[in-house]
Amino acid sequence: MARNTADPYRCSECGWTTPRWVGRCGECQAWGSVAQSATTAARVTSAAPTEPAVPIGQVPLDSARSIPTRIAELDRVLGTGITPGAVVLLAGEPGVGKSTLLLEVANRWARTGRRTLYISAEESAAQVRLRAERTSAVVEGLYLAAEEDLGTVLGHVEQLAPELLVLDSVQAVQVPGTSSAAGGVAQVKEVTTALVRVAKQRSMPVMLIGHVTKDGSVAGPRTLEHLVDVVLSFEGDRGSGFRILRASKNRFGPADEVGCFEMVESGIREVSDPSGLFTSRHAEPTPGTCLTISLAGRRPLLTEVQALVAPSAAPVPRRVTHGVEGSRVAMVLAVLQRRAGLRLHSREVYVSTVGGARISDPATDLATAIAVASAAEDRAFARPVVALGEVGLSGELRRVPGIDRRLAEAARLGFEIALVPSGSSAKVRDLRVVEVASVAGALDALQLRRKQRQDDEGRTRPRFTVVDGGRDAAEPSA
Repeated sequence: MARNTADPYRCSECGWTTPRWVGRCGECQAWGSVAQSATTAARVTSAAPTEPAVPIGQVPLDSARSIPTRIAELDRVLGTGITPGAVVLLAGEPGVGKSTLLLEVANRWARTGRRTLYISAEESAAQVRLRAERTSAVVEGLYLAAEEDLGTVLGHVEQLAPELLVLDSVQAVQVPGTSSAAGGVAQVKEVTTALVRVAKQRSMPVMLIGHVTKDGSVAGPRTLEHLVDVVLSFEGDRGSGFRILRASKNRFGPADEVGCFEMVESGIREVSDPSGLFTSRHAEPTPGTCLTISLAGRRPLLTEVQALVAPSAAPVPRRVTHGVEGSRVAMVLAVLQRRAGLRLHSREVYVSTVGGARISDPATDLATAIAVASAAEDRAFARPVVALGEVGLSGELRRVPGIDRRLAEAARLGFEIALVPSGSSAKVRDLRVVEVASVAGALDALQLRRKQRQDDEGRTRPRFTVVDGGRDAAEPSA
């Protein structure tokens, strides 16, 4: 029988088309996303609009004003609160606390007298009730249902008319009448499209919980992130109680803000001042550590970078990173080897952050370089040093944005010394700011290079006190 090739096969992820079916998209390399798309031969005619267009200045704003969730860290990430009719997608790894966070949101929302509906598609109602008892989220106005059928979920919305809908999770809901499994591309897209339509019609905010893939991206079709209004990611080390909420997409507020939480026995607790979460306390000066301040939106976060350099017998030494980008660490190591004279090609290097923090700010390059150099020379600082600066391939230090805000946070936390790139022109009270032009200059200022030639070049000796092998040393060894 002749096959009908009038309708091409189209990828639901990127839109790539092919005349025949294939299991993997030839453009985005996604598996199982290619399906036959039906073309519409009928011509679309114009129709009379239900409401006439009005000048933009006459559009009412009352129905679009955001409502605070009464969780300050979440409101900070969302902007000022959740907007009526907005669809928010919260994604994260299993066990990170997504359900606990949204159950707390539903609890705070219901305590204000607004009817809230919590739909659990992965757990039974009794299991959710047990978690609500533990977190003190049993309150009048919070309704609970365990459903995995989309039609039944929409029926609950019609019957209860809630002012907030929480669905856990969007990948577990099935569309009646389809043969594909739950969590498939077609299922997730259909469920999200139906919930977005209901949210806009009723001006009802909807919060969805989504799964993530192995690489940390939202599971399901890429169009899922385009359909919703806000995409949030909940991150954190499972061995630690600290959690970070980030916004990767936000139609109603900033898309670069972060919120800090802590998982405790009674549920989840917001952390308004996270400066001490990502640093460690040492009884004595320890080599291989350096402090830096990254900007997450408008919030400066103090972060400690730790490094360990060890000899290696393998032909290719290991380079292991945690919390920092491996490509940036590799670039910093190459600059230290070529521009600063540190011999790292035959040594293993491990770089990590404290508290499960993840930093991608280029301003933390200098702190990484100083931590590696301190570990390689086995030297520590008697006083903590805050380092800020982006490292270039020629070894120069580039200025970073928001330097005044970063240094003001360092001064507020009681630090005394900060290294910044030359030309920053930053002056902060009670903080000694030292400007350096290159990575080699920064290491010389901290006496972290064995072969220093400061006297021959006419440079002045640094005023910092270093600790060599855990003991105070007035002068560094040659």
